[in-house]
Parts: sequence; C-alpha cells; structure tokens
Amino acid sequence: MTKYIYTLLVLFMVVKSNAQTGATESNKSAYSMPSRDYVMIQVGYEGWSGAPDSIKIGGIGRAINAYLCYDFPLAKSNFSFAAGAGVGVSNIYLNNQMIRLSDTNTAIRFVPEANNYKKYKMTTAYVEAPFELRFFSDKNNRNKGIKAAIGLKVGALISSHTKGKYTVNNKPIIEKVSTKRYLETIRYSGTLRLGYGNFSVYGQYSIGSLFKVNNGPENIRPFQIGISINGM
Repeated sequence: MTKYIYTLLVLFMVVKSNAQTGATESNKSAYSMPSRDYVMIQVGYEGWSGAPDSIKIGGIGRAINAYLCYDFPLAKSNFSFAAGAGVGVSNIYLNNQMIRLSDTNTAIRFVPEANNYKKYKMTTAYVEAPFELRFFSDKNNRNKGIKAAIGLKVGALISSHTKGKYTVNNKPIIEKVSTKRYLETIRYSGTLRLGYGNFSVYGQYSIGSLFKVNNGPENIRPFQIGISINGM
C-alpha cells in the first residue's frame, strides 16, 4: 500500500504547485479565477454490504483515495460539473479467517486461517475517474461556504492481494499472495459529499458486485464513509 500512498502524495504536490502558480495571475477577476477544487483526498472506513455470515470481517476496514479534478462552472450559477482521475486503495481485515487465492478452484474461498495471524487483510487498488455535479454556496470562493456533490466513480482494478502477518519462533513472517482473477476488473460507485469549506463528509457505494459471477459471493458491494478534503 506504501507505493500507492507515495503516488497520491506526488499527485497532490504537483497539482498544488500548479494551483499556486495560477493564483499569482493578478489580472483576473474574482469570478473568473475561483478555486477549481483541483485536489480531492478522501480517508474513510471501508465495509462490505451483503457479505454472507460465513465471511468473518474483523477490525476496521480502511480506504484512501486521491484525485486530481477540474471544475467546469455551469454559466454563472452556483453549480458546476467536475471530472478527474486518481487512485483508490482499500483494505478489508478478516478475523480468524484467510482467503484461498492461489489454488485452482473456480470460486474464491474464505477458510479458517492456517496460521495464527496477528493481522490478515485483503487489499484492492483501482485507477479511478470521478464525475460530480457540484453545488457551492459561495461561487466566487469555493474554498468557503457550503459544498455538496453527487456523482459517479468509474474504476479499473490495477492490483489485488492478501497479506497475513504471524510469527514463528518469535520471528515475524509476512505472507502475501497477489491475483485479480476472482474480482470484477471494472467497478462503478455512486458518491455523495456534503460539507463546509475544504472539508466534507463523503459516502460511496459500489453499484456492482466485487466478485465476478460464479467466482465469489455475488451480493458483496463495497462501501465507504469518511472525510474528504477538497480545494486548493
């Protein structure tokens, strides 16, 4: 997950630098140069809706998303349309259970853990394009006032793996298996944000199933609830 966080930080610094450069152009009016909400960083809780009782989710699932967006004002109204690109990374933790990813079964299997894991998780990473219809109470300064947005994210799976940590003779061992063969490679998620200034509460719900048909539980739909930082 570290490499994805580094990528998100680099994207953030590049866009912030561009935004600051644009802010030095003093010959533009207040309305013609509002904040375009270039950066959108989200940190939240990740869960699985529709997971059967046989899947023992434990701990607190985590998600971190970062996007570069451009905002297109709709005439001189308080509304705009935004589109962007970025990366979303999610972790789901299992309790006394592991996932068989490396065997020859056609369907993914959640089985009792083989080792006494101190921590066991499944990580997915997507390259995503968010699309939003946005409302700003202050159209001249979009870093202030009430903000609301409803939208859709389209993502393509770029990585999926499990990681378990346990000890043998007091020595730490990390067991990692990577494969994408059981998961849907494209996901669509409905999104909603509401907040004030640069901070919002956001929600995200997957429209389709996490796993491919006949390759895993068909009703699992990931969802997220968390904090979104927007603007700059």
